Amino acid sequence: MRIPGGDQIFFLGMMLLFGWLAAHYARRLAAVARALRAGGRAAGVCVRIESEPYNRSEARRYVFSFRAPEDGRTIEFEELASRAVKVGSEVTVAYDPAAPERTATVAGRGGWSPLTQYGLLVTGCGLAAAGFTAVFVFTTF
Repeated sequence: MRIPGGDQIFFLGMMLLFGWLAAHYARRLAAVARALRAGGRAAGVCVRIESEPYNRSEARRYVFSFRAPEDGRTIEFEELASRAVKVGSEVTVAYDPAAPERTATVAGRGGWSPLTQYGLLVTGCGLAAAGFTAVFVFTTF
């Protein structure tokens, strides 16, 4: 069964989804770059790893914690990590002392740098958005 305009709705949805993801990861990339430039460093630890309920997905969310030396607050943040990271793993956290909640990132984790990770995500999502936009334009007009 063919739905009139269904192709355009699909491509429009994909454009919006990947455009939003590219913008989201670009904002995170800017925050990570600011944290690495600001030079704030602290010892941190992986406090928990959250997975999908009922094991519907292999996706995991890594939550790290550190104590900001400026005011002693404990700050938790979510970050990309490899499967080698376990609860209790010690890490170095880079952050901007002016806004540690928004800029904290795990630095020097032995894998890819945070700038490379978010840069690849921005590039991939941006290219996907551009591809879906091109297909949408050519199928619509």
